[in-house]
Amino acid sequence: MVKETHTRRERRASATRQRLLDAARAVFAEKGLDLTSIGDITERADVGKGTFYSYFPSRGKLIRELVRGMLGELNAAMHRGCDGKTDLDSLLDTLIQVHIDFFSSRWEDFVLFFQGRADLTLEQSYDGIETPFLEYLETIEQLVGGVTRTRLPKNVLRRIACAVAGLVSGYYSFAVVVAQGEDIDEVFRSLRGAMVQSLARFIKEASPAEERYLDERTG
Repeated sequence: MVKETHTRRERRASATRQRLLDAARAVFAEKGLDLTSIGDITERADVGKGTFYSYFPSRGKLIRELVRGMLGELNAAMHRGCDGKTDLDSLLDTLIQVHIDFFSSRWEDFVLFFQGRADLTLEQSYDGIETPFLEYLETIEQLVGGVTRTRLPKNVLRRIACAVAGLVSGYYSFAVVVAQGEDIDEVFRSLRGAMVQSLARFIKEASPAEERYLDERTG
């Protein structure tokens, strides 16, 4: 009986914690990270402010957990989608498609992705959120590096990863403002080929001379 009561208490605690996370994600999407208060979150979750501090020591810690969880899911989706891809164009196309699929039904997570990424440029950003973003970029670097003939320099791989992330976050953030009833994801898909070609060209030009020579001989 004691064990059953303990398990029931754990389930209730887990449900309350998740309710706070879901409420925060929703309010962040409406008001932004900086304008959302703990009171906004607890009101949306229908719990007292004291309950918030039972699960999170600060608003920043909650933001870090949301970012880490969201990017962890995105990393896993990229690995699944790119599994078995052996050529660069196919891999880049899939990376972009994975982002479209991931964010198309998760606008709240996109806002978190976009605002969290922008926050990294500030002198005073939310403590710790840079780590999951760096892991996200490293995931793209590993996937791209796995299909190139030669080992690309780290700085080149980082630029490629930033370009993929920038294409997605930049496109969505502007498209949602000017969409005027258009299907944003469908328009993005129609542009994907041009994006892939641009990224592939950049990678080819950044590749070592011997790889470029090989491409010219076999192209």
